[in-house]
Amino acid sequence: MGKETTYETVIGLEVHAQLLIRSKIFCGCSTQFGADPNTQTCPVCLGLPGALPVLNRKAVEYAIRMALAVHCQVHTRSIFARKNYFYPDLPKGYQISQYEEPLAENGQVIIMPEEGKRKTIRIKRIHLEEDAGKSVHAEEYVTENESFIDLNRCGVPLIEIVSEPDMRSPFEAYLYLTKLRQLLRWLNICDGNMDEGSLRCDANISHRIQGSRQLGVKTELKNMNSFRGVEKALQFEVERQRKVLESGGKIEQETLLWDEKKGIAVPMREKEEAHDYRYFPDPDLIPLTLDRKWIDTILQSQPEMIEPRKERWMRDYGLPEYDCSVLTEDREIADYFETVVEKVRDPKQASNWVMGEVLRILKEEKIKIGQLKISPIQLVEIIKMVDDGRITRAAGKRVFNEVVLSSLEPRQIVEKLGLVQVSDREEIERIVLDVIQHHPNEVEKYRNGGERLFGFFVGQIMKATQGKADPKLVNEILREKLVGQKNPC
Repeated sequence: MGKETTYETVIGLEVHAQLLIRSKIFCGCSTQFGADPNTQTCPVCLGLPGALPVLNRKAVEYAIRMALAVHCQVHTRSIFARKNYFYPDLPKGYQISQYEEPLAENGQVIIMPEEGKRKTIRIKRIHLEEDAGKSVHAEEYVTENESFIDLNRCGVPLIEIVSEPDMRSPFEAYLYLTKLRQLLRWLNICDGNMDEGSLRCDANISHRIQGSRQLGVKTELKNMNSFRGVEKALQFEVERQRKVLESGGKIEQETLLWDEKKGIAVPMREKEEAHDYRYFPDPDLIPLTLDRKWIDTILQSQPEMIEPRKERWMRDYGLPEYDCSVLTEDREIADYFETVVEKVRDPKQASNWVMGEVLRILKEEKIKIGQLKISPIQLVEIIKMVDDGRITRAAGKRVFNEVVLSSLEPRQIVEKLGLVQVSDREEIERIVLDVIQHHPNEVEKYRNGGERLFGFFVGQIMKATQGKADPKLVNEILREKLVGQKNPC
């Protein structure tokens, strides 16, 4: 028998990100999401005769910001082209994009598919383009075999980020897409909401014989509306292609649509050529010429990026890499943490409070950090009261929750609820002896090696003090008295 053929999966992604700009890329129409159909249009984005496009400078700036963030070479000269195809939601019959001379090329993103293992995903190009409209098939007011057209999205500013085919699994594609979203949100140039269509992803999937450099026949996968949906759809297509190849069949080059409900990809159209759009330079738009000084100014005004910030925190604050990764998932959370950590003695305590209590509230309330009703300074006050021994950590969490629910300051809540920690040694000693006296059976079991009962005694003491006793002092005195009872003088 011959050796069984082993195939390698090859995946490349084309990611479209809607830029956070209030007006469209070539006209002044609004880009607000959720407006009534066809209310945000004009002769320019409708492609009416005689209407001429004018480039939005802010769209160019945002595209440059992303290109610099992923280490692309930003060209000082690029050209807008017409991408010609017919579809009902494209009134001009072409889409203004960039092709032969894009804005930026040759970047990279680092992912970690395994702990401690870094992998570079190359970015082939980043270019500007306008969005097309939307065909409405499935709304409640659309009858069977009927479609409506909403042209509000025509002309909405996009950047397309095209990767090289460097991903070898759906999981790597998921990590890459997640990293892109994190960068876009960090720069505040895209909100990254796939469910609203402001971040969309098309995938090219193929297989080649293990060890070969020649790419196999690819399929294009569309209509993936969530990050896990992308991974799930890719897994389906990867397995489908493997079965075809392993049974001796051939992969047909085609475009597939992912059906989330059925969990399958269905053919949309055949695609015989890789580029069948007949691109040519747009005669209404002159070449985009950039001043190198402007690019340098944008670079200087970039926020501190994710990796440098993580490295600085690990170096200056001695924080674990895990903490730094969690706290840099969102730039606003990172800024919140930075304000806290600069004003407390122990950086790890600041990290624990933000990762624990702050992120818990954000998740439970489904809010952003800007909507959180406890400021960094108020959290600093709580942390300091716990560190100084004025209140216990448990009391600190209670104060945190009360601040979120009320307009009171932490110190006011501590006074109102009587949460000041009991740290009087004689008082705690009296309570410890009382607990021991009332639990002789447990004392006996502890004497005979029942170390786990120590927690029981601590719990009884904290209950008797309503959680106000200094935990360190409780542990010290309790161990001393239990030992004293075992070995009386």
